[in-house]
Amino acid sequence: MKSFSAKTGEIERRHILFDANDVVLGRLAVKIADALRGKDKPTYTPHIETGAYVIVINAAKVKLTGKKEERKIYDHYSGYRSGLKKVTAGEVRKRTPEKLIQDAVWGMLPSGRMGRSLYRNMKVYAGAEHPHQAQNPELVTI
Repeated sequence: MKSFSAKTGEIERRHILFDANDVVLGRLAVKIADALRGKDKPTYTPHIETGAYVIVINAAKVKLTGKKEERKIYDHYSGYRSGLKKVTAGEVRKRTPEKLIQDAVWGMLPSGRMGRSLYRNMKVYAGAEHPHQAQNPELVTI
């Protein structure tokens, strides 16, 4: 038996639409990361981008389980002394709801050049409207 290895020119990339309305954040992020990498296809090859282009709508309505809305902390460092900034998931949802999904998926992608390239294939929108109707994305339900 021969092992299959996808070539760059042979790959057919499709557009996938995820609706985040009342879906648990972690479960949604796993499905998105798998679709971006191409792990949901039988032609998956680790060193080649075999995944799809992903569009996520209704990011503001994603569900956080338990008390994560108040207790989950997102922090970043500004680069200055005592520049550690901390915000809760509820504050992030009010300010930029797309960041909840973007940060969850970013942590599930490989680090390095490949992960950065895969991350650029994802578009997240807070509401139900998106400008990618011409690509005829297929809706994936979770």
